[in-house]
Amino acid sequence: MFTSTTFLAILPEILILLVAVLILVVEPFWQADRRRNVGWLTAGGLFAAIVISLLFGRPGEPVAVLGGMVRFDWLGFFFKMLFMFAAAATALLMMDNEKVGHRGEAYLLLLASLLGMNLMAASADLVMLYLSIETTSIPLYILSGFMLSDEHSTEAGLKYLLFGAMASAIMLYGFSLLFGFAGTTNIYALASLITGAANSFVMIFSIIFLLMVGIGFKVSVVPFHFWAPDVYQGAPTPVAGFLSTASKAAGFAVLTRLFFVAFPGFAPSWTMIFAVIATITMTVGNLLALPQTDIKRLLAYSSIGHAGYVMIGVVSFSVLGAASVVFYLAAYIITNLLAFGIVMAVSRIIGSDNIKDYAGLSRRNPGLALMMLAAFLSLAGMPPFGGFVAKVFVFAAGIQAGYVWLVVVGILNSIVGVYFYLNVMKYVYLYRMPGEQEEQHPVPLTRPYAIALIVLVAGVILVGTLFAPWFSWSNAAAVNLF
Repeated sequence: MFTSTTFLAILPEILILLVAVLILVVEPFWQADRRRNVGWLTAGGLFAAIVISLLFGRPGEPVAVLGGMVRFDWLGFFFKMLFMFAAAATALLMMDNEKVGHRGEAYLLLLASLLGMNLMAASADLVMLYLSIETTSIPLYILSGFMLSDEHSTEAGLKYLLFGAMASAIMLYGFSLLFGFAGTTNIYALASLITGAANSFVMIFSIIFLLMVGIGFKVSVVPFHFWAPDVYQGAPTPVAGFLSTASKAAGFAVLTRLFFVAFPGFAPSWTMIFAVIATITMTVGNLLALPQTDIKRLLAYSSIGHAGYVMIGVVSFSVLGAASVVFYLAAYIITNLLAFGIVMAVSRIIGSDNIKDYAGLSRRNPGLALMMLAAFLSLAGMPPFGGFVAKVFVFAAGIQAGYVWLVVVGILNSIVGVYFYLNVMKYVYLYRMPGEQEEQHPVPLTRPYAIALIVLVAGVILVGTLFAPWFSWSNAAAVNLF
């Protein structure tokens, strides 16, 4: 029965569909030179959807709707708001990308992927979870290879498609074994059935391995990270930014809900496995970022390293651990979108993603250089920015759970991260352009870039300074898992 609770549970998805229908109706009547305005329509529609959802669609007590397929709780709702914010910012950043931002279908694909992410965060059933993952992934495959005239983009799209399809198939096999073993696809019914089964240890850990292939691919943890640098480098930069933030956060939303709810009886074992994965992921991501000369590849390896930090919260298997994961992902989405937005604004003018070509940026656009400093210091985990507070909570959760050695590894990797982030800023502030004619080569910001970057940099600072409300919401989301 379709009740008012059911309607409120899927209100954000209904609003996203309405925005997509509006684009389909309006965009064909606009002339080619006006189709850039679809970005305004998408971003405005999503911000309106966020406001409406916050006013009227907030959850109460956790409840299952749509036949138990969807969970209406604070965890899913909080992630939905994050994904919608990330998509709205991405729509603004797409507008002045000539090969993507002037085509209405790019925005429709973005909304289709967003719809899948929202359902990923709220899925309470393996069937719904798999469908939502595919709904998220297929539009992203297309967007990654969207620039058909660019061989790097088509290569990125093809690699992402092939590796993603393989990982998805392996994960689906894990889902099928889990269903055959437990006799249900309901995530919230799995724990009691699995725990009560005899001689299940080997089978369960075989299933966990299969599930981690698919989910590990989405969040790009080692050894499932190999696709990320090539895809981030070749994909349109707005798409790479969306991939590295919202898509990664959606993967962690699934990982947290699935393992905390379905496999609590095996937590002492899988948390140790995840701790090893986190250690290798942090170390590989940060060490491989050191020699990079392309800023998008550097951010790709940085993103892999950050996946390792988030895994510390998952390993903690506690309310504080889950809350730190949610908070970290909120801070990371805002920070990394800011970093990619700055890369878009600069590469649009200089036509290069080489770090050396950022020399003299502080003189070409002082405000943009200051925003870049805020983004990179936040990624490095320096106060008073959001990334610092996020790492404090994640490390605190690790220490509380007894994983002191893992936190020490995280701190050492953070020090390595400070080096390569500040190495980029060295070119921005200390080096000069060839000929030292920065004043004659400004880097102007268009209105969509200016709005998006100002909102994002304000978010990075607010999350780092006024973090109590954000963490209380993260904690409210985490409590629903226990």
